[in-house]
Formats: sequence, structure tokens, C-alpha cells
Amino acid sequence: MRSFNLAKPVDMSTGFKDFFDTIGLTGGGLVTKGVAAVIAVIAVRMLLQLSSDPKGALRKGSMAIGTLFVAVVLALYGDTLFSTVTEAKG
Repeated sequence: MRSFNLAKPVDMSTGFKDFFDTIGLTGGGLVTKGVAAVIAVIAVRMLLQLSSDPKGALRKGSMAIGTLFVAVVLALYGDTLFSTVTEAKG
């Protein structure tokens, strides 16, 4: 019987650095994803708290959709956006 490997073994003896390297995230990228997740939760909460007044609901709803858009852009491109900030040249 032939052995079947789904993935090659990875040595994670150095801890979190190896783990983040395997999933393609750095510490800054993980923080960016966490901030985006918090902003997305706030945006969903804003959507759930819409009022019955049509004008106010439209205003608050559009603000919530904009906040959700910012969270999605931050989750997708945040590590690229903030990479120039962390790479200071002396």
C-alpha cells in the first residue's frame, strides 16, 4: 500500500514565528486583521441598530456600509498599506 501525504511536514520548533510564516502573516499583518475584524463587528452592530425613521435609517445605514467597506479594505490590503510605515530607513 502506498503512503499518501497531504502536506509536507513543517518544523515549528521556534514557535509563533514559524506558525505565522506558514500562514503567510507577520505580527503586523495579524494585528491589521484583528483591527479589521473589530471594525467589521462595529459596522454590523451599527446595521442592527437602525431606527424606524427612514431618513435617519438611510444616514446610519450608509455610514455602517461605509464602515464595513473600510474594514474589508483593511483586511485585504492593510499589510500592504502599513508596510511603508514600519520599514523606516535610517
